[in-house]
Amino acid sequence: MKPNVIVALLVGLVLGFVGGRVTTGPSTKSEVAKAAPNSPAAAPAPGGRRPVDPTVFKVPIENSPTHGSADALITVVEFSDYECPFCSRANVTIEKIQEQYGKKLRVVMKQNPLSFHPRAKPAAIAAMAAGEQGKYWEYHAKLFANQKKLDDASLEQYAKELGLNLDKWKAELGNPKFQDIITRDQALATQLGASGTPAFFINGRFLSGAQPIANFQALIDEELVKAENLVKGGVPASQVYAKIIEKGSERAAPKAQQQQQQPAATVRKVEVPSDSPSFGPATAKVTIVEWSDFECPFCSRVGPTLSKIKDGYAKDVRVVFRHQPLPFHPNAKVAAEASHAAHEQGKFWEYHDKLFANQKALDRASLEKYAQELGLNVAKFKAALDSGKFKAKVEADMAAGSALGANGTPTFFINGREFVGAQPFEAFKRVIDEEIGKADKLLAAGTKPEELYAKLNAENVANAPTAAAAAPGAPAEPPVQKVDVGNAPVKGASNAPVTIVAFSDFECPFCSRVVPTLKQLEDQYGGKIKVAFKNQPLPFHANAKPAAAAALAAHEQGKFWEYHDKLFANQRALDRASLEKYAQELGLNMNKFKAALDQGKFNAQIEADMAQASSVGANGTPTFFINGRTLVGAQPVDAFKRVIDEELKKTGGAVADSK
Repeated sequence: MKPNVIVALLVGLVLGFVGGRVTTGPSTKSEVAKAAPNSPAAAPAPGGRRPVDPTVFKVPIENSPTHGSADALITVVEFSDYECPFCSRANVTIEKIQEQYGKKLRVVMKQNPLSFHPRAKPAAIAAMAAGEQGKYWEYHAKLFANQKKLDDASLEQYAKELGLNLDKWKAELGNPKFQDIITRDQALATQLGASGTPAFFINGRFLSGAQPIANFQALIDEELVKAENLVKGGVPASQVYAKIIEKGSERAAPKAQQQQQQPAATVRKVEVPSDSPSFGPATAKVTIVEWSDFECPFCSRVGPTLSKIKDGYAKDVRVVFRHQPLPFHPNAKVAAEASHAAHEQGKFWEYHDKLFANQKALDRASLEKYAQELGLNVAKFKAALDSGKFKAKVEADMAAGSALGANGTPTFFINGREFVGAQPFEAFKRVIDEEIGKADKLLAAGTKPEELYAKLNAENVANAPTAAAAAPGAPAEPPVQKVDVGNAPVKGASNAPVTIVAFSDFECPFCSRVVPTLKQLEDQYGGKIKVAFKNQPLPFHANAKPAAAAALAAHEQGKFWEYHDKLFANQRALDRASLEKYAQELGLNMNKFKAALDQGKFNAQIEADMAQASSVGANGTPTFFINGRTLVGAQPVDAFKRVIDEELKKTGGAVADSK
């Protein structure tokens, strides 16, 4: 989403999926080849076709809309979003291959409405409601044919045009099972490393993005030969798909494997806020900072492990809880706020246990019920929720987690060492024991107990393996990606040999911190670098998207970077009146500026940036691609310089000729 990466991003985002965690971390495979140019995976395929990972994933299809025969030898499972323009393009391709392969191919639809497409989820629910009357695929076609008209009235109009029983259809819109299906499908997508849309699994093999039809045909033809051989060997056609995926991988595992083999590969400087709930002494030898989501089933699973850690390492381990409610968990954020309302009354961990024990009942009434059961002052508790008293705290945790690449849950940092997923106690124990050994040495050398965490965290960051020092087969950074600049604002020489593409959010404090770093790099490297700005307004930053639109409206008048600086200098004032004020201060044509905002002129460009970010695993902000190499977070200038210098060496340090 993402790092060693996640990250998913990173992927984790990038995020590697351990034990089936929600929202992963090794980054989503993008529409363009992710592999480094000299890696085996990047070797040209026959005819110049982009190579496809040979990994077969076990992708379940039960209880999902299916178009085609159960005897089809090719099963295409698609993760899609009805408001995503790339999904619409890919839908045309899918229709063509359905015509071409006929009964040999079936298509299975999985729902992955992205958080920044406000009408994608209602559209998905409307389609599934139509499916209750046998018209899913007809409704599906209507949605992609009318992507810019997904308001409630239009959705109802499509139901009328298809002759649905409107009363029944409307009643079904509120059916909670559809939300459950979306949650299930999205968890599966991130588990498989398919965080962006569209994503396809062709007989279990991953093909990402709205790729040319030739890429689909080549993979289908390859898989068709295998399927036909199975039939010749006696496997019934209806059992071919099950046979092919029988021993397939259940998750995108590279990151998880790397963490088991090389747990210290990703290390971050991780702050411990004084107002975050914790158990264990502040002077503990090991500090575990956890980013979690009360509605995430994998976060719930890790509870017994944390209890074992608490019992077994009472004096040596401190656990700090921070929030990362995922956007597709509708009750997670209010549950997080409720937990802080309980924390205010000294009952965080008791309330924490209630929430995880009752994950399917996190509505407001249930949250109040748990408060009453724990003997809290319910009036004070309700007032805290009504006033949004702890909203800023939760959002600060979310932003901090995103900056560190903790976009999936649960994600842990053990003295700064990233540790992803609901892993077993033994996996935690190994790292904890290593860190206790380091702590004992520091204490023996005179380090004060109250300074221990900061010292250990700093030393782990300093000693983290570089790409060159990483163990074979476990790179310290994700593969190089092709990240097109497109129509993004760019600063620097057009023929600069190093291009930095930044995915950023004007309301994100970590994005603001990195602005002086980029300025320092521009001053130092001059014409050797250029910086392109892409928008990734996070869903929990209410003013980030309007600010992005305003910046592009300023760009239209040649003042993007000046406006960019205004926004980052005034992050707490990004309301409409302030956006207009900054435009006026810069001498922009106000009528033209206001019209651009009122008409949503740059909404499509922002959403395209966000979709691109998702496809390359840039799920947190800021995320940078330096000649395609990923760097996540507001890192120090030396971290940027290391990558820039390595890239300049490839060109002899000279400015490349423009192409």
